[in-house]
Amino acid sequence: MTDDRMPLSPEDIQRFGSDPLSSFRANLATVEERIVRACARAGRDRSSVRLLPVTKTVPAHILRLAFEAGIHSFGENKIKEAVSKREALGDLAIGWSIVGHLQTNKVKYLTRFAREFHALDSLRLADLLNERLEREDRFLDVFVQVNTSGEESKFGLHPDALPPFVDTLKSFPRLKPRGLMTLALFSSDMAKVRPCFALLRRLRDEAVRHDAALTELSMGMSDDYEEAIEEGATIVRVGQAIFGKRPTPDGHYWPGLAESAQPT
Repeated sequence: MTDDRMPLSPEDIQRFGSDPLSSFRANLATVEERIVRACARAGRDRSSVRLLPVTKTVPAHILRLAFEAGIHSFGENKIKEAVSKREALGDLAIGWSIVGHLQTNKVKYLTRFAREFHALDSLRLADLLNERLEREDRFLDVFVQVNTSGEESKFGLHPDALPPFVDTLKSFPRLKPRGLMTLALFSSDMAKVRPCFALLRRLRDEAVRHDAALTELSMGMSDDYEEAIEEGATIVRVGQAIFGKRPTPDGHYWPGLAESAQPT
């Protein structure tokens, strides 16, 4: 370990091992291999899929090692955590994405630094984001979250509400809709998970008739990103397959979900 790195604490070693940098590089290589294989099975080019590492609960000093391992895009769920890490890592050229539900009183923090937001699901939120972005003379890429599993615990638009929502988004010029996002059914049975991905793809194909820029599909996490790619995902949000198991339950980072929720 070089002198400019913060020494690992016993808790760091217990969670990330004695050499997190090597672990992250090895895990990234494994994820990359799986993405390549999934693309091949689907007859797609590898370049058609973007990996978005989800860094929630990973401490800032550990994320410096992740950056060194080649991870320069960080996906965070909670604004408070993202802001803290951004301040601690301000010397690094990191692209920040917010991938979790956003409370309206946190809008002013997101618009200051995030390059994209993956959980837009209300016109009230769209209006507040647009207003803040106008003040700051910024634009924001957004993904409309759709509830494709029908679970009441999840955020996201009902599929039937998507077309009018997309049409209304044109009223917010500071928002740049890029695609749709979903959380699939939390199950180890991929026969139950795949329909969520297939539905989002169908909804995307319909949505592009309303807005030609809505081409992206943000779907798939650590347990199901290969299946998501096979169903058309263009962005996969992968956390635990890179950084290891989190110490906090998934419900803490996806409000309303059970603690047994599938990891990102």
